[in-house]
Amino acid sequence: MSSKGRVFSPACFTFSLAMLFELNLKTRSLSPCLEVVPGHSYRCMELNLTRIPSSVPNTTQNLDLSFNPLKILHTNYFSAVFALRFLDLTRCHLWKIEDNAFMGLNSLLVLILTGNPLQILGPRAFHHLPSLQRLVAVETNLFSLATFPIGHLTSLQELNLSHNHISSLKLPGYFSYLISLQRLSFHLNEISSVWVGDLDALASPNVTLVLSRNEIKHVERNAFAGLHLQQLVLRGCFEDRVVMHDSIQNMSSLHVNGLLIGQYRDIRRLDGLDKTLLDLLCVMHLQELTVIEMGNLETGSTLSPCLNNISSVRVIHMSISEDFEFPNNSNISQLELKNMAEDVVPARKISSLTKLKVLRITHNKYLRYFEKYFEGLQNLEILDLSVNKLVARLPWVEFLEGVPNLKHLNLSFNTEIRLLIECSGPAKLEYLDLQHTSLVSPGIVPSFICLNHLIYLDISYTGTTVIAQCSFCGLHSLRVLKMAGNGFANGQLVDNFRNLTTLHFLDISNCQLKSISLSSLTSLRELQLLNVSHNKLLGLHPETYVHVPLLHTLDFHNNQLPALMEEDLKNLPASLKHLDLSENLFDCSCDHVYFLRWTKNSSALLRNVQNMVCYSPSDLKNVQVMDFALASCEINTTTVAVSVTVVVVLIVIAILCYKYYFHLYYIMVLFIGNKFSEEKEMVYDAFVIFSSKDQEWVTEKLQQPLEEELPYFRLCLFYRDFIPGVSIITNIIKEGFQSSRKVIAVVSDNFLESHWCNFELEVAQSWQLVERKASLILVVLEGVDKTALHRKLGLFRYLRRNTFLTWKDRDLSRHVFLRQLRSALLEGKKWTEEELRLMVRNG
Repeated sequence: MSSKGRVFSPACFTFSLAMLFELNLKTRSLSPCLEVVPGHSYRCMELNLTRIPSSVPNTTQNLDLSFNPLKILHTNYFSAVFALRFLDLTRCHLWKIEDNAFMGLNSLLVLILTGNPLQILGPRAFHHLPSLQRLVAVETNLFSLATFPIGHLTSLQELNLSHNHISSLKLPGYFSYLISLQRLSFHLNEISSVWVGDLDALASPNVTLVLSRNEIKHVERNAFAGLHLQQLVLRGCFEDRVVMHDSIQNMSSLHVNGLLIGQYRDIRRLDGLDKTLLDLLCVMHLQELTVIEMGNLETGSTLSPCLNNISSVRVIHMSISEDFEFPNNSNISQLELKNMAEDVVPARKISSLTKLKVLRITHNKYLRYFEKYFEGLQNLEILDLSVNKLVARLPWVEFLEGVPNLKHLNLSFNTEIRLLIECSGPAKLEYLDLQHTSLVSPGIVPSFICLNHLIYLDISYTGTTVIAQCSFCGLHSLRVLKMAGNGFANGQLVDNFRNLTTLHFLDISNCQLKSISLSSLTSLRELQLLNVSHNKLLGLHPETYVHVPLLHTLDFHNNQLPALMEEDLKNLPASLKHLDLSENLFDCSCDHVYFLRWTKNSSALLRNVQNMVCYSPSDLKNVQVMDFALASCEINTTTVAVSVTVVVVLIVIAILCYKYYFHLYYIMVLFIGNKFSEEKEMVYDAFVIFSSKDQEWVTEKLQQPLEEELPYFRLCLFYRDFIPGVSIITNIIKEGFQSSRKVIAVVSDNFLESHWCNFELEVAQSWQLVERKASLILVVLEGVDKTALHRKLGLFRYLRRNTFLTWKDRDLSRHVFLRQLRSALLEGKKWTEEELRLMVRNG
């Protein structure tokens, strides 16, 4: 038997593996597609599919079926996914599309057919696509537009027919129905000639026409006459200058907003752009000119005078000779020089463009220096010098003198900029981007003190260490400050932003911060978004954010936070709507069960909860915080609670007895010794409760008028009438309350802060309730803090329900006060014979 068992075991094992493999294949066949967005987007790329998988739900809006051997699209092919808005059928070996293949796709916006060798298209192949806006038919074996059945696609905005075999630009008549068409691309086809009437069917007046990479050899004169285009792209179209000259010359009367002309880096046929070529452009009505890969702007050249009305010029992958000049009377308002071979900013040449508003000199790997700054560019508002190799000093006075109305300056992704602080007046600059450029002075001196109108400042990853508290002085209008990847002295954020009172957005992520002082955000009353991620902060203290009442987004991810305490969670800013605590060092132990429970109940507030994972204890490392089992902590808590209940109760009783000894003693006197108080003689007319700090006022304003002026009253004052050697509580009860007809409480700020006074007031109120008579007279001194008075709920409610006296230090007020007080004290007073004789004698 044992021998058979040893033979049978491998067979069972092999059979099990086969079953698992088959099950895996079946599972994959049921749901082979990648679910990018559940119920919305599915990627079924390169799965050897011949039909749409049944696992794709009918709610799908984005579907990628590229690189599958579909071959033929039959009628009603996509009926199961009628909600599609995006459909990619790239390289699906499609050679036939039958009539009504897209029936039901009323919401489809984008259809991509790239790389399909289409041979048969039914006349109704693209019907039932009323919303289609973009059709990509790149490399689809098209030879003619006449047989391409798209005339009913009236919503079509982009038609891309690149890389086909189309030899004629003659547009069929159905193009007149494509009234929404905005872009038509014939890139890399076989068009060699353009004849009059070829483009007559073009219905939309704002089409971008792309003819790049076609071997154009002839353009008939007036072939573009009367045509209005948004942009015409003629890149890599001409084999030599002669053909280019003749073709452009025959484009006379063309109205085009933008012309893009040039070559490709790997296909160079023209040596450079000379004045003769530029003169040819005068036959067009042109607003924008883009020149790409045309060699050099040759020595002695200048823009043709007839091009002075061009408003925008872009020069890409070219170089400007030393003698090249821009015309002085040019109307160019936008100029872009990209990927040039210059090493010095051509400020002298550009300064002649006095109407320039936007200047971009970017992505020039040799551009390093300023020989001189711009001059006379009074209208320049945007200057972009990003992604170069600039090493420059930037004195604001000299720099802004030539561009006095500059609002937007981008110096990002350069080598080194030294900012100098001298200035002659406030600049108009509103936007300054210096990110990823080494800065020499910020953080040590107030480099931005001249920029009073600056709204946006980005100094991220500039090697800045903020040392001086006045680093950001002068930025009174700043709303956005980005300074990620820098540092602060000693890794601590203190009062470095005290001048930024209008700031809305602050990014201090990845700044090696170890602590944030409680007063660091005091001035940022308008702050709405704060990013302190990727630092070394151990805690999120709500006290830090109490001064930012508008804060709605706090990014605290990737710090060293183990958990938030219960008090911290209760004091989070009420305005907070988005809080990111992901990628912290969470301690998922029962010591932080309150925090762990809070995270489960705060999914609406927290962001990136999937990245909130436990760091400790080790057995829970990398477990999601949301998956932590709270029940384990609750069981332990119950067990511990049961075992210590008796001890806790005894301790609480002992603490209460010790803490409330006076109250317990008073209760005993109140309910046991009250009958003795009825027999005790009333020695005093009133027992005065007051703070020892108000003794001078009591002596002058109460004792002297009441005891030395008619009618005479005798007051019980603790500093005079309490018996030495007897406990304070005994004196209060026996000498104060039991020996006095009335109680006068002098309420002042000192009274509200005194525990003894508050205790005596509680006793007086209770005594009045037991005696069932109005024996408590409250005197509220002038200037008492109303906020503190409201916090004393018992006293505040008593004052609202009973008449009280108010002391004001004015002659008439003092007189009224004493008259009312004497009237209250006379109520129930029994005069002795000695008091009557004394009053008669002194009367």
